[in-house]
Amino acid sequence: MNKRTQIGVALVVGLAIGVGIGAAGYWLARGKVAGHHATAPAPSGAAERKVLYWYDPMVPDQHFDKPGKSPFMDMDLVPKYADEVAEGTVSIDPRTLQNLGVRTAEAEQGRLWRRIDTVGMVMQDENRVEVVQARAAGFIERLHVRAMNDPVRRGQLLAEVYSPALYTAQEEFRLALKAKDDPAWIAAARQKLLLLGLSESQVARLEGGAPSQRRVAYHAPISGVVSEIAAREGASVSDGMPLMTLTDLGRVWVIAQVPEDQAAWINTGKSAEVRLASRPDQVLEGRVDYIYPEYNRTARTLQVRIVLANPGLVLKPGMYASVTLYGGASDAAVLVPSEAVIATGKRSLVIVAEGEGKFRPVAVRTGIENEGRTQILAGLRAGDRVVVSGQFLIESEANLQGALARLQGPDETWTGTAEITAVDAAKGELEMAHDPIPAIQWPAMTMPFDVRDPALLRGLAKGQKVEFDLVREGDGYVVTAIRPRGR
Repeated sequence: MNKRTQIGVALVVGLAIGVGIGAAGYWLARGKVAGHHATAPAPSGAAERKVLYWYDPMVPDQHFDKPGKSPFMDMDLVPKYADEVAEGTVSIDPRTLQNLGVRTAEAEQGRLWRRIDTVGMVMQDENRVEVVQARAAGFIERLHVRAMNDPVRRGQLLAEVYSPALYTAQEEFRLALKAKDDPAWIAAARQKLLLLGLSESQVARLEGGAPSQRRVAYHAPISGVVSEIAAREGASVSDGMPLMTLTDLGRVWVIAQVPEDQAAWINTGKSAEVRLASRPDQVLEGRVDYIYPEYNRTARTLQVRIVLANPGLVLKPGMYASVTLYGGASDAAVLVPSEAVIATGKRSLVIVAEGEGKFRPVAVRTGIENEGRTQILAGLRAGDRVVVSGQFLIESEANLQGALARLQGPDETWTGTAEITAVDAAKGELEMAHDPIPAIQWPAMTMPFDVRDPALLRGLAKGQKVEFDLVREGDGYVVTAIRPRGR
């Protein structure tokens, strides 16, 4: 065999050996893979997952402890597994939560006081203002009180006015007394003096024989301070012209401003507390005496009046005061710490802690706030645990995961379309074959519906195509409106 032939034989033999080895390797590898699949255990599937409860997707808040048919509609209950993260729920590692210092508190059932903290201004009691005025034309010859805000006592001489008409009337009265033959004349002359401003005591002195007075004296009708002087000494006065104004400050008003959204809390007789910056340790107690009938259009506030005794004249007109008004206790509702509420401008949220690092943002409707607690009118139940520290970081995580985008508010309305399959207006019964409602993850199906007002069913008939509005009430959904739609 020549050399070329030897080389060719060697190549053929080598090729055959290589093919054999490759084929053997292929079958060996295939056998190993087949053996692996044949002996591998079944994956840890649903049989090993822990079931927390069963539920109807249409009524997710109602839980059942065993599988079976839904009592609400013709469908099987669905299991809820412990390792599932619920729709709209975010899961955060416990170590991260510890680093964030997340704190929670329990929502409680209770009442809040309708308390309004506002401001007010001290004003004079307008029922205690007296005006001293001239009854006859004349001239002020003597003014005994000359300065504003001077104190005066009841009966104190204020001014002396010379009035020719009044002097003439006095002389006429004296002549009538001397004549004594016409009682009607005496009575008329006496009445004229009283109308011109003389007091009973001054007329009595004339009856006793006193001479006519050139000057008529004007005395203070009340004790108080001079709040206005309308004429000075030497000035002429006319009939009915004011001489000065006196104000009794023994009792004053405090006019408080109540925000428009809290005005319904206040009625006359409600208690109030007033504090002054000059006397921060003193609390003056009073009651709402009057509610003014008009709003302040600029500040959107309602004014209320509080009457306070003012011994020692501590309260000065023009003073600002801090006012606390109490409108009584609210109705019982769910209460949470105010720091747990996240106000976004469009809605209010709280973060509910569900345990094991799982959190769920919930849209709530808030009521009044007082003493660090906020009333929750809808969206939360007593006993729920809410996050009061670190909730903004959890909210950010929920926003990133789209949980907030799927969030449904407590008063949200959904709209669907359907065909009526059965209706009885007298009994308030309605069954419809509705189209899918993606917002609440409902597939198309035929099911009965609760109706808020049976009157909505009047005029409806089987086979009619309608559009309906749906709201969440309690553990289910209720139809609130039905509108016919085109075929």
